Amino acid sequence: MFWQKLIARIGTTAVTLIGVAVIVFVVIRVVPGNPVAMMLPPGATEADVARLTALYGLDKSIPAQFLIWVQGVLQGDFGTSITTRQPVLDLVLGRLPATLELSIMALVMAVIIGGIAALTGTRLRGTKAEGAIDVANGMALSVPDFLWGLALILLFGVLVPVFHISGRVTPSLDLPFTTGFYLFESLFRLRFDLWADIVSHMLMPALALAIPLAAIIGQLLKQSLKETMHLDYVTLSRTKGYGENHVITREALPNAILPTLTLVGVQFTFLIGGTVIVERLFSYEGLGNMAIDAVINRDLPLIQGIVILFAVIFTAVNLVVDLLYTVLNPRLRHG
Repeated sequence: MFWQKLIARIGTTAVTLIGVAVIVFVVIRVVPGNPVAMMLPPGATEADVARLTALYGLDKSIPAQFLIWVQGVLQGDFGTSITTRQPVLDLVLGRLPATLELSIMALVMAVIIGGIAALTGTRLRGTKAEGAIDVANGMALSVPDFLWGLALILLFGVLVPVFHISGRVTPSLDLPFTTGFYLFESLFRLRFDLWADIVSHMLMPALALAIPLAAIIGQLLKQSLKETMHLDYVTLSRTKGYGENHVITREALPNAILPTLTLVGVQFTFLIGGTVIVERLFSYEGLGNMAIDAVINRDLPLIQGIVILFAVIFTAVNLVVDLLYTVLNPRLRHG
């Protein structure tokens, strides 16, 4: 059953990616605006516009353009950026590590904060402290991540300037990285000064992304724990004399965490998409910042490449979470 489910999910993922590619390709071409005209100076002639339009294949019909693009993609060629004149694949893969590092750091922070809030609320259930935690969760969830980013910039970048509010690394500490994963590479090279500087740049944008997700994780995990605490095996562990902390963490938590696992996987995909505004806000050199520039400049090949990459990440994460949930849940594994 597992392998049948895997094959079915891979087929669904392939169909999803094809659908996304078709929709994105058509939509960005029917939106008003001529990207070629934006490239040329004000004094350009109609002949100049026609020449560049033919150069980028924009003079052909949309189906013909799509077939040409698909043929290039199958050969590993996602086109050339209109604004930078560089291969789209190189540009996108060059920015991907920055966004992945930021998203992973935000996810880890969200899991830690949300998990602590859920466990504390469960341990202190029925008290005023539980109500305070619920109020804090509601506040964290009701404020979008970019507003949290603005608040963090004002607090820790202006009033109490202890963290960096722009960029990814201090230029004076920069070195020729061999990969785009600055955080992990600096740690691997034992450059702890550089690692600390990178963390200082990432901390506020990651926290801005993590706060709303932490509230969601905290609420769902707390609700799952609340339901699990009334089950027979939890009651039995109490009769054996185990303390409340043991009952919550060793007995209730392993079963209550399964629904939260699915939520974390789904929300991680939205977290990556949410980096667009936050990266722009903190001038962070990731895919989100590049996506905004591509939209402003009507860089059609670059927009396509970024959206397709986001779609691949979304579907891959959902596939992994779905399969992981099947493996961890005995009823699904043996169903």
